[in-house]
Amino acid sequence: KLAEDTLSEIDRILGILPTAGTAKVSWEEYGEIIVCDTYDEMLKVADDIASEHVQVMTDRDDWFLENMTCYGALFLGPRTNVANGDKVIGTNHTLPTKKAGRYTGGLWVGKFMKTHSYQKVVTDEAATMIGEYGSRLCMLEGFVGHAEQCNIRVRRYGGINVPYGEGAAYREAADASS
Repeated sequence: KLAEDTLSEIDRILGILPTAGTAKVSWEEYGEIIVCDTYDEMLKVADDIASEHVQVMTDRDDWFLENMTCYGALFLGPRTNVANGDKVIGTNHTLPTKKAGRYTGGLWVGKFMKTHSYQKVVTDEAATMIGEYGSRLCMLEGFVGHAEQCNIRVRRYGGINVPYGEGAAYREAADASS
């Protein structure tokens, strides 16, 4: 019944919303109503979807707070809503979208801390093997320029002629070390 009532309310709102054209496309392309049998199933589905915004209105809001792990921002209870969280009571409106909540959270002070990483390939054999893998991956993605960066190392350090615009040929690990 709640799912059916929600569909009716969406139709009603789309009939009066000034931005209905945009909202309707968003609903048609991304909206869905999922009916679950248990709270555990709800939790599993919610963590899989990893929404930017999650509104929880149940008889156990704190249970979801303790157990959910994949979301941008969580809005608990009927008095809390997404708009208030985005504009007034939340930390920010910069949140992970398209399931990025599975591996990152919203913007916070730690995102402004400077961190460094580096890589250093130190042997000709490693440069050749890494270059061959990188070359093929780049070509699969259609990044010919990136593939050529790899191919240069394969030619220079492995003595293997890889034609421009092609991925390095696959060689068995035993062949790669010889």
